[in-house]
Amino acid sequence: MFGDEDYPAYTMGRAAEIVGASQDFLRRLDEEKLFTPFRSAGGHRRYSRYQLRLAARAREMVDQGTALEAACRIIILEDQLEEALEENRKLQGEKSTGAA
Repeated sequence: MFGDEDYPAYTMGRAAEIVGASQDFLRRLDEEKLFTPFRSAGGHRRYSRYQLRLAARAREMVDQGTALEAACRIIILEDQLEEALEENRKLQGEKSTGAA
């Protein structure tokens, strides 16, 4: 489970420490829909390694002067582009092998 980058292994406090940002910053990323943290049975936010990478990228962009809203939108678009490129690679592989 800890090898899974989508496993919600990190509490908000630990996530903020890893990212080098405040807990409020993480809450704002949720508000901007960059990602939705998992919730424990008690309602506490939990973060995955994948979400921490997105948060670190957002923090880096904000530190460089990009508005938070713009940083989140850019990251979302970059993520969508990467997913589309990966799907295209898979389809091209299927096409070259003759699979349907």
